[in-house]
Amino acid sequence: MSHVFPRHTKAELPIAVGGDGCYLIDAQGKRYLDCGDAAVSCLGHSNPAVIHAVQEQVQKIAFAHTGFMTSEPAEALADLLIQHAPGSLDRVYFVSGGSEATEAAIKLARQYFLEIGQSERSRVIARRQSYHGNTLGALSAGGNAWRRAQFAPMLIEMSHIAPCYEYAEKTEGESSYDYGQRVATELEVEIKRLGPETVMAFMAEPVVGATLGAVPAVEGYYKRIREICDQYGVLLILDEVMCGMGRTGHLFACDHDGVAPDILCIAKGLGAGYQPIGATLCTDRIYDAIRNGSGFFQHGHTYVGHPVATAAALAVVTELTSRDLPARARNMGDKLQAKLEAAFGQHPNVGDIRGRGLFRGIELVADRDTREPFDPTLGVAAKIKKAAVDAGLICYPMSGTRDGRRGDHVLLAPPFIIEEPQLDELVDKLSVAISKAI
Repeated sequence: MSHVFPRHTKAELPIAVGGDGCYLIDAQGKRYLDCGDAAVSCLGHSNPAVIHAVQEQVQKIAFAHTGFMTSEPAEALADLLIQHAPGSLDRVYFVSGGSEATEAAIKLARQYFLEIGQSERSRVIARRQSYHGNTLGALSAGGNAWRRAQFAPMLIEMSHIAPCYEYAEKTEGESSYDYGQRVATELEVEIKRLGPETVMAFMAEPVVGATLGAVPAVEGYYKRIREICDQYGVLLILDEVMCGMGRTGHLFACDHDGVAPDILCIAKGLGAGYQPIGATLCTDRIYDAIRNGSGFFQHGHTYVGHPVATAAALAVVTELTSRDLPARARNMGDKLQAKLEAAFGQHPNVGDIRGRGLFRGIELVADRDTREPFDPTLGVAAKIKKAAVDAGLICYPMSGTRDGRRGDHVLLAPPFIIEEPQLDELVDKLSVAISKAI
């Protein structure tokens, strides 16, 4: 009998014993094409450069607390990230995962305004149908109604405006650009309602991941968001925990939209699963306010800047940049989109196929013409997940796409090293799973 506390107490899970490129292998020898482990395995499961970097670093030093020492891999990784980072991002605060990265971002924004004498700024505005992590602060910022529900009495009060969700929320006759400008303007309306002097940050995902299923913003949306933030002195926090590190075709997802944030959060693909790591990047303006003020960011965790984790991530980012793997993700993503459209473009229960790079989503509907979602009691997403695993495919089906309760989608995030025959395998196995579930 297992003593592990699993995510789902009634699930009987296979035991993973090996990894081979894009595949995971269980104890019975069954191979699973890994195309949706929460967008982590961007390099697959057997990258020799990253494995060597981990082994080499453990032999040198496993741990050094950052209250006393920095480390060579942490310094080198920060340099490499900033070399490629957008705008005036200049400093990197390492953490152990995505929730820690967004939690640190919220606290950093608050301390920045304290340091510059604007202590009344404490409000965060985010979006409905977003997800920013599972710690209480990150969960408060997130707009995933299902994840928030049972912890609602414990959450911090934050505002949530509309997402940029063209498929479900653009009105008839409205252009994509006009729709984007309309929903972006909700930010300005909410800032004015709260009082501009009280708002410290707006947080959003450039491409919304698990909650909506790879939904990118329409053209012009983020440029308008950036203008509004600048106008009212509000910090822009972009959460690229899932969509960043090459996943959507650029090392940093916001480069596609031509904007740069004040604070940026990364994780998942940063370590590619070889080590747990995340990071919060900030501008020189934010860092200098703290350095020239109190001199101390009142935040921290034991494993901040862990030498083995940063060594692994340094090898990962070196692989991504030296081999131009974000461009490969963009190219293979276009091929995946074409294959998905060929297989499901006329499917009566597929409403939308969307995304960027190797970050694609399929939204499932009961009626293609009206875009009406399935009855939540049918459990469509859960059935697809089970059928996909049975077929040897790991993907990321989720329910609650529309409002936290209604709607189903499948998120696909294969490794950047995937080859075209494996894209065909993905589509074939997904087709079997969807047919079996529906």
